Amino acid sequence: MRGVSVIRLPDEPATQALGRKLALALRPGEAICLSGPLGAGKSTLARALIRALTTATEEVPSPTFTLVQFYDGADFPVAHFDLYRLSDPDEAYEIGLDEALEGGAALIEWPQRLEGRLPADRLDIEIAIDGDGRTARLTPHGAWKDRPLEF
Repeated sequence: MRGVSVIRLPDEPATQALGRKLALALRPGEAICLSGPLGAGKSTLARALIRALTTATEEVPSPTFTLVQFYDGADFPVAHFDLYRLSDPDEAYEIGLDEALEGGAALIEWPQRLEGRLPADRLDIEIAIDGDGRTARLTPHGAWKDRPLEF
């Protein structure tokens, strides 16, 4: 992947397809950090990714109120964090972010709440809404930098 990639997401199926492709690349110890305004499609992408790692019928509620949901993937566990309501970055670690990354992977919505204390091996995805759909800006860090990804 090496550098930043920008991908058009004209509709919800395109966002879901990106989530499924990313599920193929995600490895234990890594995170995908999703940012963008409310309604941008962060949860849609996360839901598709989690279903690709678990089962197509997996119930994947938004963790807005629970803050985190844990799933048993076929190959490794995955945790879905929604940090929107956090007031202190330490809270993310109190609810298990470090533990989630020890043997599994994490999806983190609203990563800016971590105030720069982000996992080293991560893919940042910023989704922006524009006039005729959305764009996703993918920025690799750590182990993601040399990973070949096709979009």
